[in-house]
Amino acid sequence: MIKPEIPKNETFRLQALKELNILDSKAEQEFDDLASLASYICETPVSLITFLEEKRQWFKSHIGTDLCETDRDISFCGHAINHPQELMIVEDATKDERFADNPLTTLKDTPVIFYAGMPLTDKKGNALGTLCIIDHKPKSLSDIQKQKLKTIANQVVKLLELRLRNNKLKTIEKELRAKNELLKNFAGVVSHDMKMPLTNMIVTADILKEKYSEQLDEKGKQYLKYLKQSSFTLSDYITKILTHYESDKFDDLEESETFDIHHLLEEIVDLFNIREDCEINFPEQNIELHCNRVALEQILLNLIGNSLKYNDKEKIVIDVECYLHQDVYYFTVSDNGMGIPEHKQKEIFELFSTVAEIDRNGNKGNGIGLSTVKKLINKMGGDIKVTSTLGEKTSFSFSIKKNTVKKTA
Repeated sequence: MIKPEIPKNETFRLQALKELNILDSKAEQEFDDLASLASYICETPVSLITFLEEKRQWFKSHIGTDLCETDRDISFCGHAINHPQELMIVEDATKDERFADNPLTTLKDTPVIFYAGMPLTDKKGNALGTLCIIDHKPKSLSDIQKQKLKTIANQVVKLLELRLRNNKLKTIEKELRAKNELLKNFAGVVSHDMKMPLTNMIVTADILKEKYSEQLDEKGKQYLKYLKQSSFTLSDYITKILTHYESDKFDDLEESETFDIHHLLEEIVDLFNIREDCEINFPEQNIELHCNRVALEQILLNLIGNSLKYNDKEKIVIDVECYLHQDVYYFTVSDNGMGIPEHKQKEIFELFSTVAEIDRNGNKGNGIGLSTVKKLINKMGGDIKVTSTLGEKTSFSFSIKKNTVKKTA
């Protein structure tokens, strides 16, 4: 018996194998299917997908045998990987000086007599292991069988490349989740710590105006007004930032409550303290909803609130529609407001993206609300889109899935 030589690129080969993170992993159907196909085409009882570590040979897939690994020193594949681009064929191991007295060749019931192994070589030339087929008697392969064996080995390599990419993506996703969590915590802490000073500024501005009103000229009073307005604007901005990040912490959005759309809209209208110059039309049919009420309320609060703020007409008209089709609720919130320029319609759901310079009351938007709306809708299994005519109207249409999982106490 001749032990296999160690490849010249062994250090790099072992590192590439480690990065693959495949050793001792669970069986996977995709690999077993390819190994079975190789065995079927080449008409052999055994087929393996092997990987060679420093001291052992481990089988990712083992068709026709219960063995999961062997010592590298007695492996046939250890010889095969020294020629990364070539198919190694041993038609009769008993007549090959490398394997004649190999423990695998001299087995009593299942000796390795015929062997054909195609190295699994990555793009950097590292032969990580082999796709091999084995028979217990002498055998030869046709040219077609040889070609098909190489083709299947290429597919195994592609599976390995896909696995490597997936592993890297999982690592990146894990890092991004950790960074995003840190960002959310930071935003929460900073926002909370800023709320109290802002409240104090608003209260102080009112006290100064009340106590020293006679000593302030019009310009001084105007400065106090600016100070108070800026404090309210920043406070609103912080509140919406918190709402955006808190939307990730909503209770399970698959849990539902049962309520009707008219009752929900009546509560929302009460919150806005609607004036006489505003008309809000509810859906004609008061349908019963089964979904996460808190999330839907947040969505409608944002959309109706925008319809009220970004409207330059003497009379504001808002139409809300709702219907159920095949376990999906479809909503539309339309208004006769300022409208959205066509080139802005694709980006309005991005965080911090704003459309109008100022709203009906002269305040500038912060571009957080619609991003939060889209996030919630997507989590509820739906989507949202906008259609608008500048200066005339805007319509937001969205869908959410009907849920029947009752909210637990």
